[in-house]
Amino acid sequence: MLRNTPAMVLAVVLALCRPPGLGAQAVSDIEPLHRPYDQLLDLHVRDGRVYYAALRSERGRLDRYVASLNVAEGTYDRWPREAQIAFWLNAYNALVLQTVVNHYPIRGKAPGYPAASIRQIPGAFERTAHRVAGRQMTLDDIEKTILPEFRDPRLFLALGRGAIGSGRLRSEAYTAARLESQLDAVRREFVDHGAMLRIDRLNEQISLTPIVSWREADFVAAYDPGEQGPFGRRSPIERAAIAFVMPHLLRLEREFVEANSFKMAFHEFDWRLNDLTGGRID
Repeated sequence: MLRNTPAMVLAVVLALCRPPGLGAQAVSDIEPLHRPYDQLLDLHVRDGRVYYAALRSERGRLDRYVASLNVAEGTYDRWPREAQIAFWLNAYNALVLQTVVNHYPIRGKAPGYPAASIRQIPGAFERTAHRVAGRQMTLDDIEKTILPEFRDPRLFLALGRGAIGSGRLRSEAYTAARLESQLDAVRREFVDHGAMLRIDRLNEQISLTPIVSWREADFVAAYDPGEQGPFGRRSPIERAAIAFVMPHLLRLEREFVEANSFKMAFHEFDWRLNDLTGGRID
C-alpha cells in the first residue's frame, strides 16, 4: 500500500487549489522539464563559473534538454507567468552553455574581445537561431523581445551570457515555485559582485555594470521614484540604480550614497569566458 508522504499530500493540495485553466499539466510538466538542466548546473557550475570541458563530455544531456525546450506554443501559453519566466531564463542560459560547448575551446582572433570570449563565435547572440516554444529565436530575441514583456529588470541580471561580466550563473535551474526568492537573490548579490557594482568612497564614484544602461528603459520604468526626494536632480537611470541597490547596501555604503556627492558611471563589460576548467580564467 502506498503511504501518503508529505510531498504527495502537498502535490494534491496544489492541484486542488490551482485556478481553473492551468490544469494538472502546470504542476506535472513544468518543473520536471528543467530537472535535467538543474542536475547539469549542480555538477558543472561553481560560483557562476563553468567547467566547460567537463560539460562538453556530457553534451548529449545538454542537447537533449535544449531539444526539450521546443514545447508546443499552446502548452507554453497555458503556463502561469512564473513558469514562463523560469522557462525563458533557463532556455537562454542553457543555449549559451550549448553555444560555448559547441565551439569549445574557443580561440578567436576578433579584435576587441578576449581570445576565449563567446563574442569570438560569429553571430552567437544576434544571428544563430534556436527552436524554443515553437518559435525560431536568437539569444538577442529572448533578451530584447521576450523578457521585457514581463517588466522585471532583475531578469536581465539573471542571464549568464557566458561571460564574467554577467550576473552570476546559478548552480540551479530557475523554477516557478522559487522564482521570486531566486530573483530576490539576484538583486541582493548585485551589490556584492564587483562585475555589477563598484563603490569607491575615496574617489566618490559609483560604477555599475553596463547591463543597467543596456536596459535603461526597463530599470527606469521599474525603479525610478521620480524627481521628489534627495536624488531628484539626478537622471532617471541614476535614480533607478540608486533605488535598486539601496536596500542591500552596508551601512557605510548607504551613508556614502545618501550624502549624494558621488559621480555615477558604467564600467566596461568583461567578456572573458566564465570558464573554470583547469582552475583558472582565460
